[in-house]
Amino acid sequence: MSTRTVSDQDDPFIENPGQLAAPMIKGEKPRERWRIGTEHEKFVYRVSDHRAPSYDEPGGIHDLLMALTRFGWEPVLEGGKVIALSGSDGTISLEPAGQLELSGAPLENLHQTCAETGRHLKQVKEVGAELGLGFLGLGMWPDKRRDELPVMPKGRYGIMLDHMPRVGNLGLDMMLRTCTIQTNLDYGSEADMVQKFRVSLALQPLATALFASSPFTEGKPNGYFSYRSHIWTDTDPARTGMLPFVFDEGFGYERYVDYMLDVPMYFVFRDGRYINAAGQSFRDFMKGELPALPGELPRLSDWNDHLSTAFPEVRLKSFLEMRGADGGPWNRICALPALWVGLLYDQGALDAAWDIVKNWTIEEQQALRDAVPREGLCAPAPGGGTIRDLAGPVLDIAAAGLAARGEVNSMGDNEVGFLEPLRQIVKSGKSPADDLLDRYHGAWKGDFCPLYEELSF
Repeated sequence: MSTRTVSDQDDPFIENPGQLAAPMIKGEKPRERWRIGTEHEKFVYRVSDHRAPSYDEPGGIHDLLMALTRFGWEPVLEGGKVIALSGSDGTISLEPAGQLELSGAPLENLHQTCAETGRHLKQVKEVGAELGLGFLGLGMWPDKRRDELPVMPKGRYGIMLDHMPRVGNLGLDMMLRTCTIQTNLDYGSEADMVQKFRVSLALQPLATALFASSPFTEGKPNGYFSYRSHIWTDTDPARTGMLPFVFDEGFGYERYVDYMLDVPMYFVFRDGRYINAAGQSFRDFMKGELPALPGELPRLSDWNDHLSTAFPEVRLKSFLEMRGADGGPWNRICALPALWVGLLYDQGALDAAWDIVKNWTIEEQQALRDAVPREGLCAPAPGGGTIRDLAGPVLDIAAAGLAARGEVNSMGDNEVGFLEPLRQIVKSGKSPADDLLDRYHGAWKGDFCPLYEELSF
């Protein structure tokens, strides 16, 4: 989740609705300036007992952040506490229960993305070895209850943790017990944004099935391949879901602004602190009638904050965010951006992907989204067959798109190889969750100690 450090009091006030599309319009870039942003979260645990460390304990999350500064990372403070790090590779931040996230820098190609991921993992493993900490790449804590997990000292999290139970049953699980991989990509124009939004939204369940790695809850199989994805269906209906209006004729920036104005607020950031505005209306804020700040008008930074508090399957800010994948190991961190870059950054591939999904009805899209968390690769796809059957042709399109980009490394390899982990999943018919369940019922004999030994970074 986003990390705020300044109040941006020099930002212009928002005086008319026309200003609200400004962040999206500003995001338009010519093709040569399109970049790749990759975000990935991981669970932090104590090697000695697999417990999730608190922020303040010796060798805990604070000490982990401070130890990482040896690699050139600069501390980011909130209320006198280090809650993030900034550097040339982006931002290291904390999710609510101490999940460690790298929000990578905007990069030109996937070779750079995977190198960035490798640098980060090498750094955290070096520090973790000194502090007795390990790092796990899965979609959900396999064996932790909510009450066993710490809460990080970030103001927005306190507001969200208080608000979540009012609007859904699983929002606290989303905050405390899940990890994801996310890809952020650019667009060239409003029309380009619309086509990319539609393709990525329709195919988001495919990514969920390929990356599913959350089949356990509190030490037992939960009946899902991606319980993390299921959690989003009962978190907060006002700010989650498939956004069927994206497929309406005339969809564009203004329609997304209307959607965001209907999303209830969480907070306003002022003078280094978060002011609770949970459930209040940004429309009222624009009229100077926000109960949390009566008489005050919002600034553009307030709107940018608000844009970060909706959690649909694909999110629009000044770029598009693909949000459907569970957390996973190094090679899948590189594979997710490979999938979406291949599909969205070459026009021929984008058109081919659109041809696959353009006749899907809204009902078929929602049925697919609903089925995938529990059925995984076996979920029925629109038009017949399963998600696994669909995945092969989609990966072929992505591979063609990556090949057309012609981005090669020093060895002369293009970006297509980053799709190989996904190819293997489709070939075997087994998602990461299938593999986890096989090990649980087989070699592990229901014991999670081997999971920590075998699946840590």
